[in-house]
Amino acid sequence: MQQSLEGVKVLELGSLIAGPFAGRLMAEFGADVIKVETPGKGDPLRDWRHIYEGTSLWWRLQSRNKKSITVNLKSEEGQAIIHSLVKECDILIENFRPGTMEKWNLGYETLSAINPGLVMVRVSGYGQTGPYRDKPGFGSVGESIGGLRHITGYPDRPPTRVGVSMGDSLAALYAVNGALMALYHRDVKGTGKGQVIDVALYEAVFSLMEGALPEYDKLGSVRERTGSSLPGIAPSNTYQCYDGKYIVIGGNGDAIFKRLMDAVGRPDLGEDERFQSNSGRAAQAEYLDSVIESWTQTKTLHVALEELDQAKVPAGPIYSIEDIVQDPHYLSRDMINEFQLNDGESLKVPGVVPKMSDTPGKTNWLGPDLGEHTDDVMKTWLNYDDDKISDLKDKGIL
Repeated sequence: MQQSLEGVKVLELGSLIAGPFAGRLMAEFGADVIKVETPGKGDPLRDWRHIYEGTSLWWRLQSRNKKSITVNLKSEEGQAIIHSLVKECDILIENFRPGTMEKWNLGYETLSAINPGLVMVRVSGYGQTGPYRDKPGFGSVGESIGGLRHITGYPDRPPTRVGVSMGDSLAALYAVNGALMALYHRDVKGTGKGQVIDVALYEAVFSLMEGALPEYDKLGSVRERTGSSLPGIAPSNTYQCYDGKYIVIGGNGDAIFKRLMDAVGRPDLGEDERFQSNSGRAAQAEYLDSVIESWTQTKTLHVALEELDQAKVPAGPIYSIEDIVQDPHYLSRDMINEFQLNDGESLKVPGVVPKMSDTPGKTNWLGPDLGEHTDDVMKTWLNYDDDKISDLKDKGIL
């Protein structure tokens, strides 16, 4: 089947998480993504977390469907190669500190003069402008000043983090959204003109802070850490079951609340005038939580889930990755894929999101070895011959 981004050519510069995750998402839907790495070193992610057969398992996922080439971006000859590649591509992704690309003669002004239709996606900690633009900014810092970490954790403990690189991943999603909107403007509206997509990690996080800003502006309300409960929305929490396991229950819809109270044996509360709206339930959230947990503590997780499913109340277990791999729904939705590594062993990787009926995404190959596609790209994109490629390699340019 045809893929939605077939024919789109992407040049991915940068390393680690945010920029490369954006490149991965495009590659999953058919874009021809060329990842540019430093000769001899490559993306540091190749050496992060768990290593198998000399390479990070995370890398194999993050760089699936991409082609790896090595180019020394600090050299004039390396920069000239990027200039030539830019003539052929639609999108360039970079996540260096602002000013770095300009220092290497690879800023947007230079590249857009070569290719006016170029869409340049720039991901950084604080954005390309403003007083903080030159500060180093990782996803962890973006999560902090974006407001997320202030509200994550329990009120009697220090702020904590979500267990994945949330700030980087959010920035990558905005990067892809921006790039595709720019392509629509360029191609469908017929302007033929590219533009810069400026994505700041902290802004990507801040954009998800719901009503925190207007609530503070008009009411002086500062949202704080509330553990597993959902502040101002009730009942919605994590409850312990008889077997010591935990269940997440969302009973905060008006009709759902009544069904939940029937299920836990308290239909009287479902009809109580105090609890007919969310504001009334939120005022008595602790009491309602105690009612619900007094019921869950008499049920095993399995039984509680069955009874709440029958009552059509949103509820679920808290899965580890081991639970996910064994879940039949994940398997039926093709969310657990297996691919073969170079040593012949298989490796499970997540399926592609979202599901598209006519132009679905897929994994064609796992993250490549360093520079695996250098020769191929130099020949097919730039028409370099073997002698020129060999000469550039001898000079350390490739």
